[in-house]
Amino acid sequence: MQETIELDAQDRAIVAALQENGALTNAELAERVNLSASQSSRRRQRLEEAGVIRGYRAEVDPARMGFGVTVFIQVTLATHSGQNARRFRDLVAHTPAILEAHALTGDADYLVKAVVEDLPALGALVNQVLLPHESVERVRSNVVLETLKQGTRLPL
Repeated sequence: MQETIELDAQDRAIVAALQENGALTNAELAERVNLSASQSSRRRQRLEEAGVIRGYRAEVDPARMGFGVTVFIQVTLATHSGQNARRFRDLVAHTPAILEAHALTGDADYLVKAVVEDLPALGALVNQVLLPHESVERVRSNVVLETLKQGTRLPL
């Protein structure tokens, strides 16, 4: 487990503002959190160097980019060894359709979130990529019908 970083109220305000809009300039950020531009810049840089802020990216609508199906896939490994787990991690890392992958407790070993163009593309992902892979024993797919809430903002 990674070490928790001590944040004061100003740091938390900076993180909250950047979670809302990562494209804020230092001047805009300073105005939002009631600091000078140089103070907010130094704090932002310290938060980035400490790994609290890991990066900045654009939020893209998958449907507008042609990815009409979101799916959660439970994966059970064929064998439970370090080598097999590494093979599965490599598969995940080299499969662009997979957005997230989480190791689990319970019946499945991993939960994977993927986006694909349509149901035939989902079939290809499951039948041509996941199931034939030497590390995988079983998959179970759950297609998303509607997304009620999605985001990456932490509850600060």
